[in-house]
Amino acid sequence: MGKINSKRKGKRGELEWAAFCRDQGYDVRRGQQYSGIGGADCVGLPGIHQEVKRVNRLNLYDALGQAKRDAPEGQIPIVAHRRDHCDWVVIMDARDWFRLYREWETGRGEGW
Repeated sequence: MGKINSKRKGKRGELEWAAFCRDQGYDVRRGQQYSGIGGADCVGLPGIHQEVKRVNRLNLYDALGQAKRDAPEGQIPIVAHRRDHCDWVVIMDARDWFRLYREWETGRGEGW
């Protein structure tokens, strides 16, 4: 019963994250893993491999390690995480964050 509930909660988390991304203007949807093929939890952010965790207790290094292992070459692995009664956060390697920041800085953050 616990495995079914965790799968259901995982699916719900992926749907919540996808809806949050759509609210931000990005056409994100659940990935192919629900069909048993594997892959990203959600897709629709080009260049970003999305691992979604909707749990109250998260080992962030394990989660980020999974995202890094599963990310195709050239994609930035992230973990989108939310626990009950909290906002979504994105966890990523600091080197990747600086890559994104440099891109933002180059464009002077137009739209901020």
